[in-house]
Amino acid sequence: MNKHQLTLCAALAVATLGTVGCTRTSEQEQGTEAVQADKHLSQLFDNYYEARLQLFPMEATGIADNRYNDQLPNDLSQEHTEQVRQLYQRYLDKINQIDRSQLDAQEQVSYDIFKYEMQMSLEGLKQPANLLPVNQFWGLPITMAQLGSGSSNQPFKTPEDYQNFLGRIKGFTVWGDTAIANMRRGMSMGVVLPRTLTQKVLPQLQAMVVNDPTKSIFWAPVEKLPDTFTAVQKDSIRQAYTKAITEEVIPTYKKLHDFMQQEYLPKSRSTTGISGIKGGDDYYKYLVRYWTTTDMTPDQIFETGQQEVARIRSEMEKVKEQVGFKGDLKAFFQHVNDNPKFTPFKTPEEVLAAYSQIEQRMQPQLNKLFGITPKSKFEVRQTEAFRAASASAEYNPPAPDGSRPGIFYVPILDAKTYNMVGMESLFLHEAIPGHHYQISIQQEQEGLPKFRQYAWYGAFGEGWALYSESLGEELGLYTDPYQYFGRLSDEMHRALRLVVDVGMHAKGWTREQAIQYSLDNELTSREAAVAEIERYMAIPGQALSYKIGELKIKELRQRAQHALGDRFNISAFHDLILKGGVMPLAVLEKKVDEWIEVQKKS
Repeated sequence: MNKHQLTLCAALAVATLGTVGCTRTSEQEQGTEAVQADKHLSQLFDNYYEARLQLFPMEATGIADNRYNDQLPNDLSQEHTEQVRQLYQRYLDKINQIDRSQLDAQEQVSYDIFKYEMQMSLEGLKQPANLLPVNQFWGLPITMAQLGSGSSNQPFKTPEDYQNFLGRIKGFTVWGDTAIANMRRGMSMGVVLPRTLTQKVLPQLQAMVVNDPTKSIFWAPVEKLPDTFTAVQKDSIRQAYTKAITEEVIPTYKKLHDFMQQEYLPKSRSTTGISGIKGGDDYYKYLVRYWTTTDMTPDQIFETGQQEVARIRSEMEKVKEQVGFKGDLKAFFQHVNDNPKFTPFKTPEEVLAAYSQIEQRMQPQLNKLFGITPKSKFEVRQTEAFRAASASAEYNPPAPDGSRPGIFYVPILDAKTYNMVGMESLFLHEAIPGHHYQISIQQEQEGLPKFRQYAWYGAFGEGWALYSESLGEELGLYTDPYQYFGRLSDEMHRALRLVVDVGMHAKGWTREQAIQYSLDNELTSREAAVAEIERYMAIPGQALSYKIGELKIKELRQRAQHALGDRFNISAFHDLILKGGVMPLAVLEKKVDEWIEVQKKS
């Protein structure tokens, strides 16, 4: 047992909470009991989060907690899975011993979120995710390359930082062996990737197999050794990284590549959706609940998607008429894709500058819509070359201590073909006031338990980001009808996800059917449509979170406006949504309803 395991055991042992809330014989006893409940609850949350970080040290690195930067537990192993299961079960038992009625409103929200999280996490451990550890969209082989490049969360500032990452490299070699063992088990059970996805993974793995360690992306931090290091320290690091890359990193990627090419590819399935694996129907139903945080059925989501697609198409037709385009909607898509006036850039720097100009244009309006704004810094960066081909635009959260800004990553394969239509809505979503506001404000809230400060629920987080796109006109954007058309196309992109995701995973749609549905209904290229559809194939249900969350936030705003009339304050409403951080949609709805009642009485 190492020191981290000992600390984990100690943390879990400390968290032995008794039942709170027995017979109440007086107001004084009741008040004492409430204080005890608060004390027990905050201690429970603290103990849980401390124990969690030791089992998931990459999460600690992500929030600039550097205590476990050398750790990479084998999260595919049965031993680790059992440790995680015990953690969730232990804390579910403890939260059930707390008397919810003795808590204040904020604590009750925390209680509800925590209990939901423990229950869903325990159910998730019964699913076959560990048999599908690698795909082209996300997974440890991609994450390790990002961390090892020095451009992500892993710090490379001190000699100890460089030493720490060598520990993670050792962990990666163990993980790679278990990934292969788990995939072999999956092969024997019929739990495998679709063939097209396996084919996408192979070049990603092959790209990491180089003859010269100094040509590896993992060498990048060694190229940038700080001047403050001594000559002896620099030489030692160079030798250690040469050895680690040559003997551990490259062989691990090669082993994964060769296994997937020689053994796994022939056994990969021809079916598209997750229903094609053993137990896939039940797995998808779980994933739908997990990603939407609702009890909506796949059929209900499919129907909602079809309604939204029809509504947005009619809005698109209006824009087409407004600009005087002659031809059908599909021809208009082609026009927007191909017209040279929409690709005015020559260099990646020009693309990044255009995004910065969007921020400057809407800055004066932000204070009208938001009372609270992030303290964290923010940057727009080009996505690293090694992953740009398969990456979407994305947001990487800031470090809570200010050591790393929030970063909006933009993949620019060729600036000369980068289409400007939709840049405004993309910035609103990924950057401001989308992910940057939501995540930064959540992390910066004092008084929130850490498990809430650093939590993520896709339906809320992505729902907020998509809702943010709808604020463009209020923020002084979308004055160009083509930018507004870009916003509609982005909204359509999220609406048709409801149709194609459910279509593929629950209704027997093929990859080709889903690609064609995308091409028929949105502004996209075939190449982009293929990449998106294969993303939904790789991570079933995740794409449902955006539109389901946005529809709920819009519904709650309309409800509040209707109920409060002139008393409705948009800035106060947005602050209410953001200050509590992400949460399941049912918990959010209850919170907004309670706020509306308070506003009525004020």
